[in-house]
Amino acid sequence: MNHKERVRAVLSGERPDRLPVSTWGHDFLREGTAEDLAAQTIERQRKFDYDFVKLNPRWTMFAEPWGNRYQPPTEQKFPRLVHKVVTRADDLRSIPVASPDHPVFKEHVRALSLVVEEIGDSVDVLVTVFSPLAVAGLLAGGVGEPLNSYARENTEDLKLALAHISETLARHVEDLIGAGASGVFYAHTQWTSLDVCDAGFFEEFGRPYDRPVLEAASSAPFNMLHVCGNNTSLERYFDYPVQVINWDNFGPGNMSLSEAAGQTDRVVAGGIPHRKIHKMTATELADVVGESVAGIDGNIMLAGGCAVGALVPDDVRRTAAGLPQAINSSP
Repeated sequence: MNHKERVRAVLSGERPDRLPVSTWGHDFLREGTAEDLAAQTIERQRKFDYDFVKLNPRWTMFAEPWGNRYQPPTEQKFPRLVHKVVTRADDLRSIPVASPDHPVFKEHVRALSLVVEEIGDSVDVLVTVFSPLAVAGLLAGGVGEPLNSYARENTEDLKLALAHISETLARHVEDLIGAGASGVFYAHTQWTSLDVCDAGFFEEFGRPYDRPVLEAASSAPFNMLHVCGNNTSLERYFDYPVQVINWDNFGPGNMSLSEAAGQTDRVVAGGIPHRKIHKMTATELADVVGESVAGIDGNIMLAGGCAVGALVPDDVRRTAAGLPQAINSSP
């Protein structure tokens, strides 16, 4: 099978010739323009020959259209926040619907188009989209506080801001699918962790605003929900309208792959210990991944539970890309 045939076999419940595999991560120094992001994404695919590709933009991108500003990095580190638009709860009422023609959104679409034009015939390209709650958190400066407090102080204004962000992102997703994405990699950042917000908070401020964004991607064949962090109670997300769920199965309080596979008809994606991958020999990595997928009959893709570190060397990434053969786990 080629890459697309292998992925589509798993998505349709059929048996591929081997497990599909991919990892992703930041290259902080090459995310500042559409051309740089596309070039480094294409280069990685040509080096490692993944079964699907995640376009991994700078994590600040989805806050920039509303006015957050960041200092571009000069080393492999996250950009530094220099201005945020939400500094108190009252600021939430000023968050508008942003134009899909904002230069940052157009840059994102252009990067995707360049990648699809170059490698889209041979491999599925997923495009990262942050959830409205994740975007609101960035506008307030991060994950958890201070947005948790703002939600208590000014609930209705936060809901209005989330509705405006959701409408904006839905229109952006339509543009991304139109530009050739096979689907979205839908990320809440750590808002899916019970360490950040309780289940009731997420049900009020997360889930309702996800629906329009994911509906905009409903025509795409390969949408992946990323459930980030520890103590996630993964079963809360089994009804999300996606084909694949990705999480860190090694994280404290998180489900194993086999537990999840036994409870959902969604494809599960994980098994690669992204936090420790650079500390493991090839044999150790194959053993750990093999144990993670043992007993799962086909409904699985191999992937990191989150982004692989920017400084992880190429030989380690190449080892991860070869894991399906190393663990000899053809379904």
